[in-house]
Amino acid sequence: MANIQLAGRARLSPFRHIALGTWRTAYDPSIYGSLTVPMDETLRYIEEFRAATGLHLTVTHLMAKVMGAVLESVPEVNAVLRLHRVYLRRDIAVFFQVAMEDPKTGTIDLSGVKIDAPHAKPLAEIVREFEASTARVRARKDPKGLEASRAGLLRIPGFLIGPTMRALSFLNYGLNLDLRWAGIPRDPFGGAMVTSIGSLGLEGAFVPLVPFSRVPILVATGAVEDAACVEDGVVVVRKVMRLFATFDHRIVDGAHAAKMVKVVRAHFAEPFARFGALTTPAALSDGPAAAIPG
Repeated sequence: MANIQLAGRARLSPFRHIALGTWRTAYDPSIYGSLTVPMDETLRYIEEFRAATGLHLTVTHLMAKVMGAVLESVPEVNAVLRLHRVYLRRDIAVFFQVAMEDPKTGTIDLSGVKIDAPHAKPLAEIVREFEASTARVRARKDPKGLEASRAGLLRIPGFLIGPTMRALSFLNYGLNLDLRWAGIPRDPFGGAMVTSIGSLGLEGAFVPLVPFSRVPILVATGAVEDAACVEDGVVVVRKVMRLFATFDHRIVDGAHAAKMVKVVRAHFAEPFARFGALTTPAALSDGPAAAIPG
């Protein structure tokens, strides 16, 4: 079985062909953009979702749904670069960075969880899956995730870690080999990465591309804060959130970004219509869903 299920080779435009020859690694082609989205209705949706389901929905869970919708709506960016060619992915998955603290030393580390097909899952399922996966990662009991491979990499001397990571990336993505036999999970990072910087108290930050992951889209979510907005010529205070995106320009360009922005804006502007009808706790069982009007 291959590492990634691919739909086929993408047709290259002249620019894309030149771009692949211009930039050799993901260090070079980074482009950046930020977006401010309204949050008043989204916060109301989160509050009503929690009351209706008893589940602790957060902005991070909503971002799984948003980024899944982005990759579905703009399939050209749900891609991986291998052997200087762009290949489109068959599947949609989003990776979330997770902060961990060593129980003995207190050292902060980063790992993560991947949510498969978030665009097709109800939010309740995403919340449960995310919480369960995050708990396993922080307890270092995620045998099918990154923890096993991370532990193995710690045994590699520092001067060899760079060549090792590049070699694993080449085998995993360049040759598209399934390396589960070596403790490397299949397609561990998906087509986009999300990290929360707002929870760290940062107003904004652009995160770097991670070359060995071959992920072309990284999004950092800022804190929800008050901002002065102009509505019909009147200044009012509204809740907003800033998103900070880093793209691999070999795969993503301005036209793609414009399409993605429309999807993101629509979800946060109309959460009751975009994220799915709210349901009562009883409706989360196998019975028919009881929708709560938004």
